[in-house]
Amino acid sequence: MARIRNRRKPVAEMNVVPYIDVMLVLLVIFMVTAPMLNQGVKVDLPQVSSDVLPQDNDAQILTISIKADKTYYWNVGTEVDTETQQETAVSLEELVQAARAIVSQNRSQGKQIQVFVRGDKTVDYGAVMAVMGGLQQADVGNVGLITEAP
Repeated sequence: MARIRNRRKPVAEMNVVPYIDVMLVLLVIFMVTAPMLNQGVKVDLPQVSSDVLPQDNDAQILTISIKADKTYYWNVGTEVDTETQQETAVSLEELVQAARAIVSQNRSQGKQIQVFVRGDKTVDYGAVMAVMGGLQQADVGNVGLITEAP
C-alpha cells in the first residue's frame, strides 16, 4: 500500500499582526508621554496678525521672555525657542548685563546674534520698553517682538 503524503505548500505571506501590535503599543506610549514633555515658561502672548520675521540661519538667537510678574528668562540657541529656559534674572540690570555678555561673546567669535522679546499680555508696556532700552544699552541694535497668531 502506498502512502499518500500530504504536502503543504509554504505560505508566502508575511504575518503583520505582531507588527501592528507593536505599533499600537508604541502609539499608546507616545500618547501618554507627550503631554509630560511640555516644559518652559508660561507666557500669555498678545494675539495679533503680523508677518513672520526673517531669520538668519547662521546667527545665534537670543530669546528673552517677560512673565506677568516681571521676571525675565532667556535662551540662546540656533532657533527661536519659546519652550525652554536657560537662565533667569531677577532684575532688569541682571538681564542687561547677561545680554551684554552674550552679545560681546558672539561678536568676539565673529557670530551675529538676533534678539527676540516675548512679553506676557498682562505685562505693562513700560516693562517691555524697559527691556528694549536695556538691550539698546547692551549694544543690541535690532530687536524683534514675538506674538501669537489669533
